[in-house]
Amino acid sequence: MSVQLRENQICGRSYPLGATVCENGVNFSVYSKHASAVELLFFDSADDTKPAHVWKLDPKRNKTYNYWHTFIPNISSGQIYGYRMHGPFDPAQGHRFDPTKVLIDPYGKLVAVPKNYSRQAAAEAKDNTPFAMKSIVADMSAYDWEGDTLLRTPFPTTIIYEMHVAGFTLHPSSGVSKKKRGTYAGVIEKIPYLKDLGVTAVELLPVFHFDEYDAPAGKKNYWGYAPISFFAPHAGYGSSSDPIGVLNEFRDMVKALHRAGIEVILDVVYNHTAEGNEHGPTLCYRGIENSAYYILEKNKEYYSNYTGTGNTLNANHPVVRRMIADSIRYWVQEMHVDGFRFDLASILSRDEDGMPLPNPPVLWDIETDPVLSGVKLIAEAWDAAGLYQVGNFIGDSWKEWNGRFRDDARAFMKGSPGTISIIPSRMLGSPDMYSHEEREPEQSINFITCHDGFTMNDLVSYDYKHNEKNGEDNRDGCDNNQSWNCGWEGQTDDPQIEALRNRQIKNFFWMLMFSVGTPMILMGDEVRRTQLGNNNAYCQNNEISWFDWSNLDKHADIHRFVKLLASYRLRGKFYVKDEQITLNQYLRQIKIAWHGVNLNQPDWGKDSHALAFTTSGLKGIFSLHCMINMYWDALEFRIPPVPKKNGQSWRRIIDTSLVSPDDIVDMEHAPVVEEKSYTVQPRSIATVLFVH
Repeated sequence: MSVQLRENQICGRSYPLGATVCENGVNFSVYSKHASAVELLFFDSADDTKPAHVWKLDPKRNKTYNYWHTFIPNISSGQIYGYRMHGPFDPAQGHRFDPTKVLIDPYGKLVAVPKNYSRQAAAEAKDNTPFAMKSIVADMSAYDWEGDTLLRTPFPTTIIYEMHVAGFTLHPSSGVSKKKRGTYAGVIEKIPYLKDLGVTAVELLPVFHFDEYDAPAGKKNYWGYAPISFFAPHAGYGSSSDPIGVLNEFRDMVKALHRAGIEVILDVVYNHTAEGNEHGPTLCYRGIENSAYYILEKNKEYYSNYTGTGNTLNANHPVVRRMIADSIRYWVQEMHVDGFRFDLASILSRDEDGMPLPNPPVLWDIETDPVLSGVKLIAEAWDAAGLYQVGNFIGDSWKEWNGRFRDDARAFMKGSPGTISIIPSRMLGSPDMYSHEEREPEQSINFITCHDGFTMNDLVSYDYKHNEKNGEDNRDGCDNNQSWNCGWEGQTDDPQIEALRNRQIKNFFWMLMFSVGTPMILMGDEVRRTQLGNNNAYCQNNEISWFDWSNLDKHADIHRFVKLLASYRLRGKFYVKDEQITLNQYLRQIKIAWHGVNLNQPDWGKDSHALAFTTSGLKGIFSLHCMINMYWDALEFRIPPVPKKNGQSWRRIIDTSLVSPDDIVDMEHAPVVEEKSYTVQPRSIATVLFVH
């Protein structure tokens, strides 16, 4: 789209920031305190080697306080643009202005990526115009939501599915048309699968536009934790060549998921950008106002690195703090997103010197924003520099990824000594961590696996990480995985080892679904997706990371087990005075008696690997008796007697040692257990139930 500029320039307004479509034109506004001059560049295409027009902003007419602004008539949605910022290049004082670089708009709603984009060119001392990302003007009002609203599903009835937008459908076995594989549109085609599985929310790995080339040489950044825009959806996940089509396709996906009753949670990265350290590229923030956007060392030439990625966003600087809040509101109001999981959220509690704040302004801004009332807020309550706030994250509405649930569950299922005593707390919402805050148990987001680390299959198939294909000599990734290969490192056809692995996977899923809190499942764990032992597959945009849909048939037993567990948790026929409740709500309200193999005699010793519990306390409903055997031999567990007047018997609904379909059954078809004891096989969990 070409631009015809008139001599009589209109001054424009400082608010709103970004490019705002108005009647007869577009208003542009960008913050920069130390810039001496600003040029607004217009391009006819993303691949242009030079701008079609350059508009120089007059500091007398086009600057209010620290905001540079102008109104350009006769342009509209779809116009490609960028900035050149002039000012001091004085790294020791925190200034890195470089007028040879084309910069995207920090508030831009879309990003255009040229075919010959070069991250290296943005790091070198030369004009990078032909190789630079640019921003695109977007008219946000031109979309019909058809009455769509946020779902606001309560946490007690939420099951989260962490997934990668592209990896979900990129594999040829997905059945998605080649054009739509790896796109927002591809996700839409697979919504029936998600609905059938029983999840109520998808947590999408980063969809903010990111730099795919922020990765080792010859590889691409797959996970997306390399943001370059906090407002634009990632262009690479669109199936349309039309940039505006990408925006609409994302919204189509959200709308379709909502129609299926599935919420959309975004994994958001407000802790760093893809510009890296002092040797990194100048793409946006570094060249606009480096000293405001980043936490710098005392020698301001260097970047503080609390993220492990080279730089740290200065989240509690007033301008950055406002940008983060504006971004979150944008994704809720304009894109209808239901919630957010904040990557390395503890960084948002650090001040401009990197020190933790007792009351971080940016976190309280998010907590108290009325626009965000009822929106799901989930914190990864730690950072890469050792700040660990699990159980102590600020605020009243924040939920937390419970890393201790993951670690303790893994250690216990592996058979590590001295782990049994912590399992009751983890299964009851971790009161040892959260009860002091008088918060609901759903504050704990329970998970066994996530994108970062082993998949569930690899957790029971590898003792050691195998990240050689990442090109870092297997140095990257966590060494402490609490994994156990069940007797053989890696893939095997040995039926006994495979049976044990199946059993262990079912055990993990049982604990996840039978624990108080909000469960999160990693994409593909329900069909034993493997990364071949790679526990840091951030740069593996290939079949190592993708969802292989052929596993749906190969591991149909695991898929069925997870599906029925989800059904038990959310839609089991559990009634109290004709009012249906979920398993999660039930576990919050009942009394629990703990046992060992004998009733009322739990063994909390460091060498114990067996535990049982019985639920009671709600009249007119049911009782559960759950028996956990992580020992290497079968154990005989005593079962509590059923009152004779009841006329009922215990019925076995789950036994992870049995093959499908006997491993889990619905209550109506559960076999009767008449005996006073039940034999639980090695490395197995059994659950019996009777209705009052």
